Amino acid sequence: MQKAVVSRIGQYEIRLCDREDIPAVIEINAETLPEHYSDYFYFEILAEFPDTFLVAELGGKVVGYVMCRIEYGFSHVKRLGLARKGHVVSIAVLEAHRGKGIGTGLIRGAEEGVARKSGTEMYLEVRVKNTSAISLYEMLGYKPSGRMDSYYRDGEAALLMAAQIGQ
Repeated sequence: MQKAVVSRIGQYEIRLCDREDIPAVIEINAETLPEHYSDYFYFEILAEFPDTFLVAELGGKVVGYVMCRIEYGFSHVKRLGLARKGHVVSIAVLEAHRGKGIGTGLIRGAEEGVARKSGTEMYLEVRVKNTSAISLYEMLGYKPSGRMDSYYRDGEAALLMAAQIGQ
């Protein structure tokens, strides 16, 4: 079956995730992030939001992913009113493949998926000590929108970042 390619970055393909990719996504999460989810959670996000769950692949191997859901609630960008927004639940790229534009490609692909579903903004939480990720998000137009103390299980705070999309 032909996989739905969203974009290419060098030899990497950014494409829609499918059920067969979930074990690799779970492995990448376990290897790169301290936050873990139940296996069911990945399948649930994929079933509900297939346009915003993407993987990066090189030579048939999944090397990164982004999983987003679409929500409706108070805007993180305009500070007034309600918005249809994408929430980056998790994003990760294997260390050997970082610095090659994959994270950017994954975020941009997820933004396009959210915009196709009438989303007007994206937001995410990032560890306050993860300066490389914060720099990437700032380069992509995300701005700090708040801080949540003791957000992560280990007690570290999260920075809430948001950006307007689809314009």
